[in-house]
Amino acid sequence: MRGPFIGSEALAQGMPWGELQRRHTRVFRGVYVPADSDVGAVVLAKAAWLWSRRRGVVAGLAASALHGSKWVDSGLSVDLYHDNRHRLPGLMTRSERLSKEEICLVDTVPVTTPARTAVDLGCWYPRVKAIAAVDALVRATALDVAEAVTLADRQGGRRGILRARRVLGLADAGSQSPKESWLRTVLIDGGLPMPQTQIPIHDEWGKPVAYLDMGWEEMKVAVEYDGEHHRTDRRQYSWDVRRLEMLQRQGWIIVRVTAEDSADNVLRRVRAALASRR
Repeated sequence: MRGPFIGSEALAQGMPWGELQRRHTRVFRGVYVPADSDVGAVVLAKAAWLWSRRRGVVAGLAASALHGSKWVDSGLSVDLYHDNRHRLPGLMTRSERLSKEEICLVDTVPVTTPARTAVDLGCWYPRVKAIAAVDALVRATALDVAEAVTLADRQGGRRGILRARRVLGLADAGSQSPKESWLRTVLIDGGLPMPQTQIPIHDEWGKPVAYLDMGWEEMKVAVEYDGEHHRTDRRQYSWDVRRLEMLQRQGWIIVRVTAEDSADNVLRRVRAALASRR
């Protein structure tokens, strides 16, 4: 067995008790994976469903992972619609109303649909984390955000629904990492115009050769998040240098942001760049 499984079922099929204990790791009560398994978000989601004796529905960030979202933390607590209210480490059982139309199957596991998942993310998680999660979900599933907004509108009075509506209003599949989602949120919260994401840059023959994280094309001001790989990967660093020279020749101002930059620092620099274009 390579994926998560219920220990009692494996024993009933002939697995020796000693083998279960020596060669497998317990993920949740009664649910095991091979000891050499990489227990990521997808495995945790499936294990949580098995813990529910296949009666629960995976939701939240765990549902996002099953739908293909990137950047889901493997140390997450799995959200699960289930009537068992006993608290377990690594599990959060949910009891909000859930209709059959808001459930789909992913690898035989019942999961909230992308639209319901997006609404739940907005209701349950802090705003910036929720925005990043919905960005990733939209990117992974091609979710029509309007569908999620319609669903949210039908859930008036639900705890967190006002925040969820605001989160959905800021969703953007152009964000390619949680840090880019954070950066875009900083710009919007700072009162700046909504930035365009993944702005294409063309060479002299009209071929797209690069994409800018976000910015304002008409003013030729872009804001880019430089992750650690931009400094540690020599090939990436060399490409960044050539790319920056090309952008400067085309008249772009590039504000580069790193993990050390605060929101105030980012806003000050971006405002100055925009002001220089006026």
